[in-house]
Amino acid sequence: MFKKQKSKLTVKYLGGHILTVIGLVLVWRGIWYLLDGIDKIFFDGSHGWSTIVGIIIGILILYLPDKDLKEIEKL
Repeated sequence: MFKKQKSKLTVKYLGGHILTVIGLVLVWRGIWYLLDGIDKIFFDGSHGWSTIVGIIIGILILYLPDKDLKEIEKL
Protein backbone atom coordinates (compact mmCIF):
# COMPACT_ATOMS: atom_id res chain seq x y z
CA MET A 1 0.00 0.00 0.00
CA PHE A 2 2.55 2.60 1.14
CA LYS A 3 6.09 2.39 -0.08
CA LYS A 4 8.69 2.98 2.56
CA GLN A 5 11.20 5.53 1.35
CA LYS A 6 14.80 5.13 2.32
CA SER A 7 16.45 8.29 3.53
CA LYS A 8 19.69 8.95 1.75
CA LEU A 9 22.21 10.24 4.24
CA THR A 10 25.02 11.26 1.96
CA VAL A 11 28.12 13.31 2.59
CA LYS A 12 26.76 16.04 0.30
CA TYR A 13 23.44 16.18 2.20
CA LEU A 14 25.11 16.18 5.61
CA GLY A 15 27.78 18.67 4.56
CA GLY A 16 25.22 21.07 3.16
CA HIS A 17 23.19 21.05 6.34
CA ILE A 18 26.23 21.39 8.57
CA LEU A 19 27.35 24.43 6.56
CA THR A 20 23.87 25.93 6.92
CA VAL A 21 23.95 25.47 10.69
CA ILE A 22 27.46 26.95 10.94
CA GLY A 23 26.36 29.93 8.83
CA LEU A 24 23.35 30.55 11.06
CA VAL A 25 25.46 30.33 14.22
CA LEU A 26 27.99 32.81 12.81
CA VAL A 27 25.24 35.27 11.87
CA TRP A 28 23.71 34.96 15.35
CA ARG A 29 27.16 35.45 16.92
CA GLY A 30 27.70 38.63 14.89
CA ILE A 31 24.29 40.01 15.84
CA TRP A 32 24.97 39.16 19.49
CA TYR A 33 28.26 41.10 19.51
CA LEU A 34 26.65 44.02 17.69
CA LEU A 35 23.87 44.19 20.28
CA ASP A 36 26.44 44.03 23.09
CA GLY A 37 28.15 47.07 21.55
CA ILE A 38 24.84 48.92 21.32
CA ASP A 39 24.18 48.00 24.95
CA LYS A 40 27.48 49.55 26.03
CA ILE A 41 26.95 52.72 23.96
CA PHE A 42 23.31 53.52 24.74
CA PHE A 43 22.69 51.84 28.10
CA ASP A 44 26.17 51.94 29.72
CA GLY A 45 26.17 48.16 29.92
CA SER A 46 22.90 48.03 31.88
CA HIS A 47 21.45 44.71 30.78
CA GLY A 48 18.07 45.42 32.39
CA TRP A 49 17.11 48.27 30.08
CA SER A 50 18.55 46.64 26.98
CA THR A 51 16.62 43.46 27.80
CA ILE A 52 13.33 45.33 28.06
CA VAL A 53 13.98 47.23 24.82
CA GLY A 54 15.03 43.98 23.10
CA ILE A 55 11.81 42.22 24.14
CA ILE A 56 9.70 45.13 22.89
CA ILE A 57 11.53 45.24 19.54
CA GLY A 58 11.28 41.44 19.21
CA ILE A 59 7.52 41.48 19.81
CA LEU A 60 7.11 44.29 17.27
CA ILE A 61 9.12 42.33 14.69
CA LEU A 62 6.86 39.31 15.23
CA TYR A 63 3.66 41.39 15.24
CA LEU A 64 4.08 43.80 12.33
CA PRO A 65 4.14 41.48 9.25
CA ASP A 66 0.86 39.62 10.02
CA LYS A 67 -0.66 41.94 12.65
CA ASP A 68 -0.86 38.98 15.05
CA LEU A 69 1.37 37.03 17.41
CA LYS A 70 0.57 33.47 16.24
CA GLU A 71 4.31 32.71 16.11
CA ILE A 72 4.40 32.92 19.90
CA GLU A 73 1.52 30.41 20.21
CA LYS A 74 3.81 27.72 18.78
CA LEU A 75 6.12 28.06 21.77
